[in-house]
Amino acid sequence: MSRTRIKICGITRREDLLAAVAAGADAFGLVFYPPSPRFVTLAAAARLSREVSPFVSCVGLFVNADPAVVRETLAAVPLDLLQFHGDEDAVYCEQFGKPYIKAARVRPGLDLVEFARAFTSARGILLDAYVEGYGGAGQTFDWSLIPRNLPLPVVLSGGLTPANVRDAVTGLRPAAVDVSSGVEAAKGIKDAGKIAAFVAAVNEADIQLNA
Repeated sequence: MSRTRIKICGITRREDLLAAVAAGADAFGLVFYPPSPRFVTLAAAARLSREVSPFVSCVGLFVNADPAVVRETLAAVPLDLLQFHGDEDAVYCEQFGKPYIKAARVRPGLDLVEFARAFTSARGILLDAYVEGYGGAGQTFDWSLIPRNLPLPVVLSGGLTPANVRDAVTGLRPAAVDVSSGVEAAKGIKDAGKIAAFVAAVNEADIQLNA
């Protein structure tokens, strides 16, 4: 039985991390991009990482960070995966010796196949909405822009919620889904009920696909 992996991103509080783990999330994301309302300091990130249950991955999100900042973060926080959301190229992403995924800001005219081919060393390509600045701002994008022949596993992001993620999974069959604002009560503050509903919707979609 195939299963869609689930990441809850933008974790800032212990109670939100525990809610994500209890609901069955596979990974949680820590944002190391200071302009973000979900930014966490190294001290806070280190504390949160100590709450991780076995086999739950800790993902660090960066945007055009100085390599020294990434290395300092890795020295302080046991990240399992790096997530790059800026204009980083493959040489930049590979220099840290850690598994990584690369985000693409999807818009008409962007050749996602060529984009993915530029990051052959990535574990996957994260597809997010194109908006001014970085991050999808909780907006969906036109899913018809996603080609079926992408050479990397797809992590679907951008405006996902408990209400639409089931259709997203059944229609697109991504390897994983990534949600932040769609399970929040306020920016940086998660809602345990929404997290549970999101995970349940993904699981229902997987059951439907495997039936």
